[in-house]
Amino acid sequence: MTNLNSTTSTASNALESPHTAHLSDYTSLELAQALAERLAISERDWHRLKSNRNARAGEQLAAALVFLLTNQPEEVIPRLNQATGWLERTITAPPCPTHGTTEKKQP
Repeated sequence: MTNLNSTTSTASNALESPHTAHLSDYTSLELAQALAERLAISERDWHRLKSNRNARAGEQLAAALVFLLTNQPEEVIPRLNQATGWLERTITAPPCPTHGTTEKKQP
């Protein structure tokens, strides 16, 4: 039987590199928050990425991880479901509210 701690330790050692060694200075929550910030789609990139399934799923997964690490399981599952929906193509981006139908003014 494999010891979970030794498996995790081995996996961690395999992933460690000189480029990521300094990350051990941060907590898991801090790293998850940084990842969530990095993967969040900014207002500037919204139109370009709103239908990008990988970008949208990544954004939701990173948010789910933050909620998991802050012991908010009720917030995790909806985000996991959203990420799954993006990847399974059962979710599509809603139209942009600023580009919706415009009513023509009557003269």
